[in-house]
Amino acid sequence: MPTHHATPDSGRVPPPPDPSRVQRIAGDAAALAAARTLAASFAGGASERDRERRLPWAELDQWSESGLGAITVPRDHGGADVSFATLAEVFVILCEADPALGQIPQNHFGVLGVLREIGTPAQQARFYREVLDGRRLGNAGPERRSATSRTILQSGTRLRATPDGLRLSGHRFYSTGALFAHRVPARATDDEGRAVQVWVPRDAPGLSVIDDWSAFGQRTTASGSVVFDHVPIDPDDVLPVWQLADRPGLFGPTSQLIQVAIDQGIAQAAMEDALAFVRDRARPWIDSGLERATDDPYIIGDVGRLLVDLHAAHAVLLEAGHALDAIAAAPLDADASARASVAVAEAKVLTTRIALDASEKLFELAGSASTRAAHNLDRHWRNARTHTLHDPLRWKLHLLGNYHLNHVLPARHSWN
Repeated sequence: MPTHHATPDSGRVPPPPDPSRVQRIAGDAAALAAARTLAASFAGGASERDRERRLPWAELDQWSESGLGAITVPRDHGGADVSFATLAEVFVILCEADPALGQIPQNHFGVLGVLREIGTPAQQARFYREVLDGRRLGNAGPERRSATSRTILQSGTRLRATPDGLRLSGHRFYSTGALFAHRVPARATDDEGRAVQVWVPRDAPGLSVIDDWSAFGQRTTASGSVVFDHVPIDPDDVLPVWQLADRPGLFGPTSQLIQVAIDQGIAQAAMEDALAFVRDRARPWIDSGLERATDDPYIIGDVGRLLVDLHAAHAVLLEAGHALDAIAAAPLDADASARASVAVAEAKVLTTRIALDASEKLFELAGSASTRAAHNLDRHWRNARTHTLHDPLRWKLHLLGNYHLNHVLPARHSWN
């Protein structure tokens, strides 16, 4: 796989969509229908986009115009306010078609969850209006490991008060969606040492989004660098995210639910391609005495086991979505917030395993012909292996064991 440095896309700033072309989605059924329509359009070019690392600018304009970006906007602001279960299923549908393209809006919905919990009424009204008009939100992700950033929550990015107003400076990475966004929310530390989230306009002077993402999987998410060089900041674009650590909330489980759904989509795509290749191209083993690979009892058994795991993971994912819906409908306390994290962690364990198992088992079931570069079937494993590293499975198991054994509530952040 070639190493990718900054590309011509790095200097490209997306124009805002024409609001008159953006659909208004009324509810859950319409959201799922819109997702299926987009998935049918996206699936055909997914392998080519991966192979050529062709970034999905046109496809994201379709996504904006579909109205899907506003499906979690509250109804009193004009949005559909769909259920968590529907949000998860939208990501499953899109990521089965193209998991890199489907992942790009993850931070769009993640930061909308933060806005819902701590945004002022004026901030909510303004930012929700932008989203309803089709504008996309990215994210300036965690920094690379350094002396000032030993974990993903530590940051050298600073929001400083100066005689000329607020200024933001720092260098971020893992910024999925930022290249294609109209705003780039970024976590920073203010002069009082508190964590804030700054919703930076994409065309702000001093903001650079660099397409230097070079992972072997999820190749077209453009999850590269964002540089803030004394970027002027409107105080009304700053959210006090330090408050989230001191109150129960669902912003973390919401973010995790989306990650889980992405892995489920990858698994479903790998499984479909495995079944198709075995049916259409695979040959029976010479000692089997069979005429068709689809009659091989070992292949049949392995397919059955994979399908059980696939369906179980999907069921637990939707169960987690329904759990979040029930929790959100009642008064939220620390125990309820913890139950949301636990429900999503259980789903994460299952979707991680089936995404990796299905994408690896594909080759064993389909045979050596399936490894030919022309088929590009390795993209499923590359995507699964890359995305499932987002947060380690071992700590999900630790979270679950510690909660059930010792009733230790999970820490509150975007990875729980």
